[in-house]
Amino acid sequence: MPLVLRTAMAASTDYKGKHLLGKAWRLIRGFPLPQLFAIFAFGSCGSYSGETGATVRCNNEAKDVSSIIVLFGYPFRLNRVQYEMPLCDDDSTSKTMHLMGDFSAPAEFFVTLGIFSFFYTMAALVVYLRFHNLYAENKRFPLVDFCVTVSFIFFWLVAAAAWGKGLTDIKGATRPSSLTAAMSVCHGEEAVCSAGATPSMGLANISVLFGFINFFLWAGNCWFVFKETPWHGQGQDQDQGQGQGPSQESAAEQGAVEKQ
Repeated sequence: MPLVLRTAMAASTDYKGKHLLGKAWRLIRGFPLPQLFAIFAFGSCGSYSGETGATVRCNNEAKDVSSIIVLFGYPFRLNRVQYEMPLCDDDSTSKTMHLMGDFSAPAEFFVTLGIFSFFYTMAALVVYLRFHNLYAENKRFPLVDFCVTVSFIFFWLVAAAAWGKGLTDIKGATRPSSLTAAMSVCHGEEAVCSAGATPSMGLANISVLFGFINFFLWAGNCWFVFKETPWHGQGQDQDQGQGQGPSQESAAEQGAVEKQ
């Protein structure tokens, strides 16, 4: 087969491969996994609400059993959540108390990151599917996209870890045993305190899981973004330049042998 024909066939095969790879890349980038898991992350965290409680029974027969129910939820400023602690003396009936701790910082950071992640992926989806030629021709777009993707990878890891630690502290602060330990009436002999039901934290636990899933999604997505940057193209050009030298020499040697 002539050398020119073989070169043309190789170039055609390479073009088809790149074209199919580009279509596959746009399909993978366009699949709405980051958008969905971003919604799941900030939705499950921002919509959480729970309750904890305890019962206080005074030894004084004039006092009935008092049930304490404390409601809490996002943004988890527990030090602003009030509840009434019953008193077992005859002078007063109750005293206003507060839960312990303010865990709004990791929770709000987690929800804010999820919202920004959702809006950015929606905007990127429009660019990838509608303006892919402009994205491929302008080399600044892939570089900006790559830097933003790396930033989201780092922020998702920090947000998921911080929210997981904050959730652990919230569980400790809202346990019924912590509630009874904070009430002074439970430390004396004039009352008997019993812990109520433990708050259900299933939805909050799922939000932490969604946070780490978003981290892995963005980390995997980073490779596809990097392939569109000039840095990846420069590496391919160097590899092709190194590979063309030996192939041209071997072709020349083969032509000399055929002439002989």
